Amino acid sequence: MMLIRPPRFLSPSPAPGPREPRLRRPLDASRIFSSPRPPGRRPRAASPATDLRRLTARIVDLTRRRQLAQIMEEVEAARRRARGGGVLNTIVMNAVLDACVRCGDVDRALRHFEEMRGPRGCGVDGVSYGILLKGLGIARRIDEAFEILESIEKDSSIGSPRLSPHLICGFLNALIEAGDMRRANALVARFRKVLYEGHSVLLYNLLMKGYIKSNFPLGALTVKDEILRQGLKPDRLTYNTIISACVKSVEIDKAIQFLEDMKEEANRESNPELLPDAVTYTTILKGLGNSRDLYSVLKIVVEMKSSLLSIDRTAYTAMIDALLACGSIDGALCIFGDIIKQAGNNKDLRPKPHLYLSIMRAFATRGDVDMVTRLSKRMWPDSVGFISRAAKEEAHELLMEAAINNNQIDLARGLLRRIVNEKECFSWTSRVGLVAVKVESLSGFTNSLLRPHVFPQIILDDPVEKYMVSFQESRPLPADIILRKVVMRFLKDRAVPLVDDWGGCVGIVHRDDCTKLDAPLLSMSRGPLCVPTSTTVEHVIDLLLREKSEMVIVVKSGNMYEGSYTSSSRPLGVFSLAILWSFTGDYSSDIQDPDFSRVTTLKQNAEACNCN
Repeated sequence: MMLIRPPRFLSPSPAPGPREPRLRRPLDASRIFSSPRPPGRRPRAASPATDLRRLTARIVDLTRRRQLAQIMEEVEAARRRARGGGVLNTIVMNAVLDACVRCGDVDRALRHFEEMRGPRGCGVDGVSYGILLKGLGIARRIDEAFEILESIEKDSSIGSPRLSPHLICGFLNALIEAGDMRRANALVARFRKVLYEGHSVLLYNLLMKGYIKSNFPLGALTVKDEILRQGLKPDRLTYNTIISACVKSVEIDKAIQFLEDMKEEANRESNPELLPDAVTYTTILKGLGNSRDLYSVLKIVVEMKSSLLSIDRTAYTAMIDALLACGSIDGALCIFGDIIKQAGNNKDLRPKPHLYLSIMRAFATRGDVDMVTRLSKRMWPDSVGFISRAAKEEAHELLMEAAINNNQIDLARGLLRRIVNEKECFSWTSRVGLVAVKVESLSGFTNSLLRPHVFPQIILDDPVEKYMVSFQESRPLPADIILRKVVMRFLKDRAVPLVDDWGGCVGIVHRDDCTKLDAPLLSMSRGPLCVPTSTTVEHVIDLLLREKSEMVIVVKSGNMYEGSYTSSSRPLGVFSLAILWSFTGDYSSDIQDPDFSRVTTLKQNAEACNCN
């Protein structure tokens, strides 16, 4: 006799009675979802592995939002729930390490790394070492990173990681992002055998990017020659990087030639992965726009629209910017109309507010008040993304600029009065500052808002060497020092130069850029703005206004191009806005933080004084 057991998922049989067909009974959704659980059935508990996968995904999501404190709370809660003394696996802890590095807390990453490789830790692997090396490179703690690499090379590291190109490339990329090509080349030379074992173009692409960031973009061309000598084939990223280097070096003809080589090689090898993409054409358009080559811009635009290339919002924006830079407002409007037409079916093509502002600037220069007003009104409903307060203010300022360029002085003065009343602070560095100067000058400076200052003690044609202070007198700071240790310095100085271990100037830190107390100064610095000693004060003032900088580095006259800095150009002195203000006629110690663009008024009054 066989005993037939009912399936486990069925409820016990109901009491005998009249039975009605189940399929004819109407289904009640509320009954289905609210019915009690059948007896003897319990929810299946999640396995520990599933919990850890969910925790890892949660950490990755919080890392994107830079919520490090929340990550630490949830990890501690998971440790309390975990069995075996609260130990999480290596995958979860690697996600925690990556979160610390991305959020800029390298010290905490080091503490977690020590816990992982401790006697009660979950252990470390090659991914752990790679994340830590990347974090040390971002934090400019180069010596500690090299110590770890040497311990890995000697097989004395816990976890027995293998010295691989993937392990080193994260550290190398951090050095390249910081523009430290000296140490990047030293790293490549030290571990050349390991880095070249894969024979991949990844390393060469990183080196080319480094040359672009180190103000020597044409050095990327030598890297391409090395790729060909090694028997490797450049990929699309290689060509895009080379084209970017040529554009940055204002070698537009070379960029166009590499574009043609790219297409020719793709057709010859039937390799669609090598064809130019939107990034390639966007880079080319930027260079052509800067060189004001309208014919070439139109040629590239026609080529993009006639190809099978998927043109995104960024590419369309690059087209319009290039056409506006070449003075073709009608061509820009044609492309803009094409965007608006296609945005009805593709929401990803809806323009952002800054594109409206770019077109409004062109019409404001023409004095077309009507077009500026129309674009300003359509920017609110038709654009996508957040419209910042600065964008709203600039829209009003451009309307005032259009009015003054159309000789509507009364309208311009009314707009200026409203702008000044609505602003908490008035900055003369913006376009409205220059327009305000014109409005006040056409009005005879009646009830002037500028209150101009003069400095009769300075002659604009004098070389900057006459008024600079020595470089050592400016008290430069080490580039790798943490902001927290020298934060009091920026209460007095608006800009401070940075030096490396060899005494060369590697950047200038502005007070407004100091946003992370635990970050090194070099990560928040701008590239050194350099001028020879023979540069006139007038040219230096124009350079400060154009670059919106507080300080320039004065170097020995020689073969150098303006704005660059090389290791052979030793810093001799600095010239800053603070030095300029010391020459004003009514300068006093009470003026500690003057507005930047008052330099424009100083320059105009100095010219008047020199003429008299």
